[in-house]
Amino acid sequence: MQVQQQEDRSLGDLFTELSQEFSQLVRHEVNLAKTEVTEKASAAGKDVGFMAAGGAVAYIGLMAVVAGIIIALGHAIPLWLSAVVVGLVVAGAGYFLVQRGMTALKATSLVPEQTIETLKEDATWMREQTH
Repeated sequence: MQVQQQEDRSLGDLFTELSQEFSQLVRHEVNLAKTEVTEKASAAGKDVGFMAAGGAVAYIGLMAVVAGIIIALGHAIPLWLSAVVVGLVVAGAGYFLVQRGMTALKATSLVPEQTIETLKEDATWMREQTH
């Protein structure tokens, strides 16, 4: 009997139902996109936090080591020259670390790829339903 009822529905009823289901599908896709972007932004934020914390700790330790190296090197060459040499080496190492962090952040995509893929599938499905 239910099959009979479904077959008796008008074209307008079918389009209304299709429109409602499509609206619900779009809402679900938007929610998925929000969730996906939030997760990716959270992961990127955590990476930035690790970079900042690591940089601060390394800076403190490095300053103590640098002071010791400058003083030790100051026994062989003038103290000002040992400070310049050690400063250049430390600056080079810092540059390398910053570049590495920036590369890792650039590799993080905030595009909701899963949502884009399902939206393409939904569009294909919708075209098939209307033809």
